[in-house]
Amino acid sequence: MLKTYKYRLYPRPAQEKNLLKILACARNFYNMCLSERKWAWELERRTVSRLDQQQQIKHYKTTFPQAKQVHTHVLLVVTHDIQKAFDGFFRRVQAGEKAGYPRYKGRNGFNSFGFAEHGNGFRLDGNRLKVFGAGRIPVRMHRAIPDNGTIKTCRIKYQAGQWFVAFAVELPDAPELPKTGRFIGLDMGISALITTSEGEKVENPNYYRAGQRKLRVLSRALARKKKGGKNRRKALRRVQRQHMHVANQRGDYLHKLTTKLVQTCDGVALEDLATRNMVKNPHLSKSILDSGWGIFKQYLTYKAASAGREIRFVDPAYTSQTCPQCGKVEQIGLPVRWLDCACGLSIDRDHRAAINVLIKAGWDTPLQLNVGDCAVRVVEAAGL
Repeated sequence: MLKTYKYRLYPRPAQEKNLLKILACARNFYNMCLSERKWAWELERRTVSRLDQQQQIKHYKTTFPQAKQVHTHVLLVVTHDIQKAFDGFFRRVQAGEKAGYPRYKGRNGFNSFGFAEHGNGFRLDGNRLKVFGAGRIPVRMHRAIPDNGTIKTCRIKYQAGQWFVAFAVELPDAPELPKTGRFIGLDMGISALITTSEGEKVENPNYYRAGQRKLRVLSRALARKKKGGKNRRKALRRVQRQHMHVANQRGDYLHKLTTKLVQTCDGVALEDLATRNMVKNPHLSKSILDSGWGIFKQYLTYKAASAGREIRFVDPAYTSQTCPQCGKVEQIGLPVRWLDCACGLSIDRDHRAAINVLIKAGWDTPLQLNVGDCAVRVVEAAGL
């Protein structure tokens, strides 16, 4: 099992200058590889492979003096990155999606470089990261890497004026968590982040909306600065850090919520929502993106796999418009939040959808559908 451990780096000014030089060389080599593939196909109808471009690394390092302090593995990882970009392009073409041909990377569009092997170009030595061409950089080890873990690769990232390192650590398979016998269905929402089939709602913190006032002030200050000036770069840095702060808040909240679900449930059923299509709605796009549905599904999926839990995705069609007790389907507008059925079931709309999600998942779980048991209570994410 591979797991990522991310830490903050604190390079000195001289070290930061060297890191930026390495980043610039990696970006230039990326653009050269992209240009070679592009023109080889347009002029000669010839395909350039990743191995072909790896053979150009030695020539690149001897031709450009600034590349001498860049480790070969950094450029090797660049060839893998460009290959992934073209693999994604061809996959989208075959799927009939918007292709999105790989683009040249500007100074602000390329923010990371990597190493392919621990001990070859980089090495973690206590609380210092030794990087070829940059020296020993202090690392804030806010959590320890397990003793039984083996560091395989690393990627150094420059984000909002700060440096981070992410280690890919190989760990032995974790033992499965004890069985709880609990299976639930989840309905993803906007007013409440999730509603469970047991009648519990977890509130949506709306971190972006909460920080939007400060972001608006910072954006106005950025717009008033003269382009190309030092003060504009400082103002841009403040805007970037505010966005990063909101993203960190959202990620922390979703990590805690998904961990609690995995620890307390043997199986979780989710709607297989097409989030990319849903965010095209101009009235709901901000709320959907602020909720982090895609991140929630990603976190829950990989945590369940490592803990031996089961995740099932079901068709979201008519989950909120079908009565789970009598099966009647009726068209009900989105503003209606409490639903009364002729069979006597009176229930919250999201709770009804969560029950139907669990039914579609096919788990033989007893459902309490009488009126007295359908009251929805709001719970905190950490206490679900």
